[in-house]
Amino acid sequence: MRSRDHTRELNEQATPLSAFLESYNQTIPDGFPRASVRTLKQFQVAYPALFRRGDLWSIDKHRKRLMDWLASHRGEV
Repeated sequence: MRSRDHTRELNEQATPLSAFLESYNQTIPDGFPRASVRTLKQFQVAYPALFRRGDLWSIDKHRKRLMDWLASHRGEV
């Protein structure tokens, strides 16, 4: 029997924007742009297909894409 992967489960868990924002900013490496409610809302507008389940976020689905998007829009958002 396989044991549960709790880290993976946490990363795949859908959370509200506020929980994702807190987790993202706590775990982002130094030197990467931090997120804000405003930038997360702009990201949602730019990538509506990622939010078909409503206003829910997950580390697994959104973190890498958000990091890339924030880095490419530095100074704009």
